[in-house]
Amino acid sequence: MTFRTLSIFLLTLTTPALSETPAVENVDVQRGDIGWRISVTLTHPDTGWDHYADGWEVLDAEGQRLGYRKLHHPHVDEQPFTRSLTGIMVKDGVRQVFIKVRCSRDGWSGETVSVSLER
Repeated sequence: MTFRTLSIFLLTLTTPALSETPAVENVDVQRGDIGWRISVTLTHPDTGWDHYADGWEVLDAEGQRLGYRKLHHPHVDEQPFTRSLTGIMVKDGVRQVFIKVRCSRDGWSGETVSVSLER
């Protein structure tokens, strides 16, 4: 084995595999008596406890957290899956919130999904 081949081989062993971040497939919003109910449908190639979609949050336009939904276990055989969060308080006049997702291995996604609030 040449030095170059050995170097490339060792590099592949030490470089983390690129993972897919959780993908938001759908968001359903409903105004309730107290706040909003937001249901988010996600897909993610969960492999088990070592790598799974483990949460999502609702943010306002300034990036302030309005709500957080912890996902307590992997959904290896349940894809896509939907989980809800209720009682999300949104200031009067706000017509848009944002969903951000996270996975147990890679942390928070750099992207957000815009969601319109129809009042």
